Amino acid sequence: GDDDGGDDDDDDNPEEWIHVEEEYYYVEHIINVFAIIHALLSFCMVIAYYNLKVPLGIFKREKEVGRRLEFEGLYLNEQPEDDDLKAHWDRMVISAKSFPCLYWDKFIKKRVRQKYSDQFEFDEISNILGMEKSAIVPKDDQEEKGGMMATLLEVDWRYQVWKMGVTFTDTSFLYLLFYFIFSILGNYNYFFFAPHLLDVAVVVPSLKIILQAITYNGKELCLTVGLLTIICYIYTVIAFNFFRKFYVSEEEEGQPDAKCHDMLTCFVFHFYKGVRAGGGIGDEIEPPDGDDLEYVRIIFDFSFYLFITLILLAIIQGFIIDAFGALRDQMDGVQEELENNCFICGIGKDYFDKDPHGFETHVEKEHNLAHYLFFLQYLIEKDENDYTGQETLVWDMYQSRTWDFFPQGDCFRKQYEADLGSGT
Repeated sequence: GDDDGGDDDDDDNPEEWIHVEEEYYYVEHIINVFAIIHALLSFCMVIAYYNLKVPLGIFKREKEVGRRLEFEGLYLNEQPEDDDLKAHWDRMVISAKSFPCLYWDKFIKKRVRQKYSDQFEFDEISNILGMEKSAIVPKDDQEEKGGMMATLLEVDWRYQVWKMGVTFTDTSFLYLLFYFIFSILGNYNYFFFAPHLLDVAVVVPSLKIILQAITYNGKELCLTVGLLTIICYIYTVIAFNFFRKFYVSEEEEGQPDAKCHDMLTCFVFHFYKGVRAGGGIGDEIEPPDGDDLEYVRIIFDFSFYLFITLILLAIIQGFIIDAFGALRDQMDGVQEELENNCFICGIGKDYFDKDPHGFETHVEKEHNLAHYLFFLQYLIEKDENDYTGQETLVWDMYQSRTWDFFPQGDCFRKQYEADLGSGT
């Protein structure tokens, strides 16, 4: 009996063998080598991104927090919106001793304290900004407690936790991290190499918009799916109490096919079969022809089809389609704006193209965006005491986020248009 049972198990789970011709024995070794190389390259990509791009992201985030803190009074005069999770997370870092760490403006906390000193007491705003006396143990005490304790006390854990949260909410970093994990798993099972094909959709901008369209209205999509789940559960309760007999059908062996014998299976059936069915739940259960509850069933089936299939599923599709259109129009609009208008002065291409290659000459020599960026970086790195009068004016405007030093609607050619026209 045991032998028969073992044979039955072998028949149910037969072993599978992959036959490779003897002359192609080297293929397996080549695949293994490529798999190891792929894992090493994936690891290098993660390390490179963490050391090159993550600090840039931290810098931008610190800059954003500092500007909102200084110019909007965020966390002081006003509080972030309830659904602004990023701003609530950033609240942690404003009181960290190390903030700002990568952002070049190290005196931003002092300016904020000075700016809002009339509205808050000195000690209160100092505590909010983490500018009270350091709680780190003095060096003498650290030496007594030992090197390990001193190292732990010197770490600004509040800033490190905030930095970790910013890093692991970076979608590009998470993508590379999972890319590396699947690459490692692929060395044990080639199945895990399949998700790497999605890299095509990430690299190609036109395909990347399709992925972004799914997450563009992520909050609205999640709320709509939640509402769909609630409505589906309500229909499950109704079906379980009044229409359960329509969910039981006889199979070929005579065993009942119970799709709704308890609430869990009933809900799973409605959510899995009913939502996907083109005509609603009515297409998946027994018809009510001639039954006492026929007219009630008709209302039940039609309302399920109306609310879930026609309305809620259409709303979900609409969110994705609208997001795709908005992202595509945004990308095309930015590209068209840069191609047809000067970024600095905003004057259109038609005005400069009265002369051959006029627009290209203007954006490359007269109003080159890189020149303005280099000039601002020059002011950032230069000592304020060495500024000239013009540099001081531009720096003050930059500090107050006033962009009047950009020649909007004006340029040398427009100023001397008459002289240019006469050839002088």
